[in-house]
Amino acid sequence: PSLAASPVAPAFPHIQWDPLGSLRLTAQETALLRMAETNPIEYTLADSRDASMYARVLLKVVAEASASASASGEVSRLPDASTVSDEEALTILDADPIGVVTHYAIAKLYSILAHLLAESSAVTVATVFYVGKDGILVDQWKALLRVLNKGGRGDAFAQTGASLCLSLILAAACPSQQVRASRPTSYASAVEPLEALTAWIIGQLKSSSGSAVALSVPAMTALMTATESRGLFAASGGIKYLSRQLRSGGRKQSANKKDALGGSAAGDKGSASVQQLYELTFCLWTMTYELEGSYSIRADFAKDGLAVGALTDLITIAPREKVVRVSLSALRNLATCTSDVDAGPAGSPRIDGQIFLTDMIACRLMKQIDNLRQRQFTDPDVIDDVEVLHRLLHENYKEMSRWEVYKNEVESGHLQWGTCHTEAFFKENARMVEGTDGDFRLLKVLIALLSSKDEEVASIACHDIGEFVRFYPNGRAIAKRLGAKELVMPLIEHDNVDLQRHALQCVSKIMVQHWEFVKTG
Repeated sequence: PSLAASPVAPAFPHIQWDPLGSLRLTAQETALLRMAETNPIEYTLADSRDASMYARVLLKVVAEASASASASGEVSRLPDASTVSDEEALTILDADPIGVVTHYAIAKLYSILAHLLAESSAVTVATVFYVGKDGILVDQWKALLRVLNKGGRGDAFAQTGASLCLSLILAAACPSQQVRASRPTSYASAVEPLEALTAWIIGQLKSSSGSAVALSVPAMTALMTATESRGLFAASGGIKYLSRQLRSGGRKQSANKKDALGGSAAGDKGSASVQQLYELTFCLWTMTYELEGSYSIRADFAKDGLAVGALTDLITIAPREKVVRVSLSALRNLATCTSDVDAGPAGSPRIDGQIFLTDMIACRLMKQIDNLRQRQFTDPDVIDDVEVLHRLLHENYKEMSRWEVYKNEVESGHLQWGTCHTEAFFKENARMVEGTDGDFRLLKVLIALLSSKDEEVASIACHDIGEFVRFYPNGRAIAKRLGAKELVMPLIEHDNVDLQRHALQCVSKIMVQHWEFVKTG
């Protein structure tokens, strides 16, 4: 992941360090900053001790700037991804030097990390940011966390840059990343910071704002390189929140597409861009490589069918081929995972590819895969993923009864019109709705789906509840007792004509004993 330039970068060469007493820099530290500004970065980072000293001075600048109360906050008020002219940048430097200095220090820290990760030498991220014979993380890392947790000057560039720098520093301590390490690095010293950074990322993923989510994407992507940080992310509920963002972003993209086709002004400022959807999908795909070795991660992916549903939605709306490619690869990993390495606690249900294939069938992925087979892809990996998924889905579907297909569809919440939503189907299967325990769990799910924001899903739920009432003995009383009537009634006045019609028919079936003799217009 890369870091975009600071909007006030044109002001960086004009920073005057001596008047900035609130930073509490020594004469030696100020001299080091000036020397680094005049020399090539290769020279500054040629020696581990010099490089570590320079990095710690930059972290001190971030810490003191964050603690300073003398800033006007002009920089933090700049809009996301804003660009300012050289003249405007100098004006901002005069008004808010502390804000500009914060951006400067974070930008320089990122350039150090990018250079160290790109070059192969004895000076590494580990030798610069981990000190002593045991390789302990420098204590100044807390300056970056302070930027994330602070309001005010916690502007978009500062938060994105601080979180990305911190993630690149911490990933270097993960044992899975230390294959060719020249000296020991203490992972134990990085665990607490990793937990704190992961908690911040999860906090952004919980937001409904696309711009808030965007702050965390570079850091999250960087953490996905290490097995250890992927495990922490999963343990913090990351798979659920990532899947929710993909589901939400995919639906907004779909709505924007429809608006554009209809000629209205498309675009939701808070929605995810196609690039952001790709990056989020990439992170979820990376997490699928932990499926084989972790029962809990498979369980997180299986919960409520959310991940499979989100990935299927992305393939359906196909915002870009790269999004489809990564979604297909993630779905293939889900479909082919096994429980051989970690079967889970004794007595726990088996979770493997079979579970995910069932979810995929419920989400109508088969139709999308059949459509993709007709397209001319040039990427052999995409072609292979499509063929593998096609084979596995069709093999699994053949073994399922029509009732199993319907049950899985309802439980997934992905209702779509088809042969399972007909009079003939309910004549044959209405008694199955009571369930093996007689708790009418599936009917309760249908009633809950009446509140779905997806109008087609709510329409189908109205239809199916009405058909259950018609064909199940005493179905009217059961539906009323479970609260169906109260939820359907408001839908009679819905703006969507189809939903309004299905709601009216559903209420009629609940209220009128011999509904089939009532003529509806």
